[in-house]
Amino acid sequence: MNLSGCTIVFDLDGTLVDSAPDLTTALNRVLAKEGLPPASLEDARTFVGQGARALIVRAWAVHKLHPEPAELDRLTEAYIAALADDVSSRSTVYPGLISALDALKTAGAFMCVCTNKRTDLSVMLIRDMGLSSYFAAVVGSDIVTNRKPHPDHFVEAVRMAGGDPARALMVGDSSNDVNSAKAAGAPVLIYGPGYSDTAPELLGADAVFYTYADLPDLAVRMLRQVPRL
Repeated sequence: MNLSGCTIVFDLDGTLVDSAPDLTTALNRVLAKEGLPPASLEDARTFVGQGARALIVRAWAVHKLHPEPAELDRLTEAYIAALADDVSSRSTVYPGLISALDALKTAGAFMCVCTNKRTDLSVMLIRDMGLSSYFAAVVGSDIVTNRKPHPDHFVEAVRMAGGDPARALMVGDSSNDVNSAKAAGAPVLIYGPGYSDTAPELLGADAVFYTYADLPDLAVRMLRQVPRL
């Protein structure tokens, strides 16, 4: 297996890390302060993917509440502060992930993270999960002009990792991941156990996988179809 010169771009929450327990805890701290009932773990999974501000919008919409911009800013900052206090104590990497990353690294692939989570929180989570050594770049939505689903986010992550967007592959769990990579002309793999509220097979990815043991060979197969390879 040779992936020299290729870049594998990963989403973070719901793709590399099952972080929903910590996201839920932080969200529920803010909800409690506002006198609102807690969100369930399952509900919180469906709020993830568009960044902290969108998560707050979705969580408040459940209660038929729609905060004005200034109030939304306050709630978002409160959520970010709560998550920064404990970004990882209940989070876990998905089964088989480390072995898959080792195989991709041995095959010569560049790897990076492209996430709508804030970069500082992403770096903290990746560090706490023991994943820092695998990724040449971690690119959150706060350091790009256009975040996922815009293709620029995917392209910038590849370039920051030292790769070529024409020889790159996205691994994610949501329509944002599919749309960002597809708009950049790259193949996309969806991790089925992730956080999408749409059936994985309906997201429009090139393939769906349910165990990380399948990722290395699947990545090779997808990247062999890229014209420049």
